[in-house]
Amino acid sequence: MSVKAVLHSEWMKIRTLRSLLLALLGGLVATAGISAVASATYDGKESDFDPVFYSFFGLPFGQIAAVCFGVLAVANEYTGGGIRVWLAAVPRRGLYYGCKLTVVGLCALAVGLVTGFVSLLSGQALLGDEGVGPGAQGALRAAVGCGIYLALLTVLAAGVAAVLRSSVGALALVVPVVSFLSPVFGATSATRFLPDQAGQQVLHATPEGPLGAWTGLGVLALYTAVAVFCGRLAVERRDS
Repeated sequence: MSVKAVLHSEWMKIRTLRSLLLALLGGLVATAGISAVASATYDGKESDFDPVFYSFFGLPFGQIAAVCFGVLAVANEYTGGGIRVWLAAVPRRGLYYGCKLTVVGLCALAVGLVTGFVSLLSGQALLGDEGVGPGAQGALRAAVGCGIYLALLTVLAAGVAAVLRSSVGALALVVPVVSFLSPVFGATSATRFLPDQAGQQVLHATPEGPLGAWTGLGVLALYTAVAVFCGRLAVERRDS
């Protein structure tokens, strides 16, 4: 099969599987919805308040949906042996894996960009006098960065799912790493380099800690690259 045909088949899977669509759009609803509620009810008592970052208050919830989308897009193939059918149609495993992650990543990026701009604009409007305009320092960068951040997390989760071949196992590994380690251990020199803490620096008007906005995303991209590479090895070397 040609690259175009494989890309189209992967896109059709996402369009027609309700679980994937719900997970994909769930990130938008959770992030924008919870952020809007938080912005509308903000009491103005924080001394070091960052209105840009506050617009993404719901991102910790939305990123779980993004991780679920990436995991399900890959792990579902191994449920009931469906992967054998697809590898029979696309014997070149590298082509199959690359096209799948490309479509998954682009879908996550598109929805992530919408999420970023909706969260930013609605959040600033609901903050009232505490809000800033889209031209404020770091505002547009944060909206674009939100989309890139969610796309990288999604592809990272997809790579882990390719290694573990289990939705439960992949979720049990990725969700705690990106959602629970930072709150448990707090903001330390070590946790600054965790995937979520590093990637979310782009959401701050003024990044905190040793990483800048784009270098933080670069650290997350390295995590993602390692997961994708390990997933590629697993797909190439293991039996279907």
